[in-house]
Amino acid sequence: MTWNMKPREYGFLAAIVALILDQGSKMILLYGFGFSNMSSGCDAPSKVAVDVLPFFNLVMVWNCGVSYGLFPASGPEGTAILALFSIAAVAALGWWLWNSDRMALTVGLGLVIGGALGNLIDRLIYGQVADFFHFYGHGYDWYVFNVADAAITFGVIALLYDALLKPESRAGSDSA
Repeated sequence: MTWNMKPREYGFLAAIVALILDQGSKMILLYGFGFSNMSSGCDAPSKVAVDVLPFFNLVMVWNCGVSYGLFPASGPEGTAILALFSIAAVAALGWWLWNSDRMALTVGLGLVIGGALGNLIDRLIYGQVADFFHFYGHGYDWYVFNVADAAITFGVIALLYDALLKPESRAGSDSA
């Protein structure tokens, strides 16, 4: 079976898959593991961690800001500003995706859009973003993140890949 999809369709598919995986994992961890009952404030990890591997555990952290807890929202006004910014970013990225025809670019944009929507849904429902995944080892500690954050990160990597490795002769083929 051959998939005769346009690059932009793969981008929208990437957004949908990222959004479903993000929200699905959050539902499982918040309500299946009972992490929804572990509220310890913004950016403060809960006292309970579920050890999964010697370098990875699950821990509940509510993030009131954007990536890495930057620009924390204080109160409903701050949350509304971050939500409006997310909506504007998703709209602009969606327009760019719609007008693009390179696979890495469209999939990267789709991943960023799906991740942004996943975190936006958290912000609208909870007023903050639920983060769970914690990697550590050899004295190093990585920030706690979620599937949406990972999708955004891989999306940005795809955008950089497209920008750095696209043939110059194709530079004019993309209208964005």
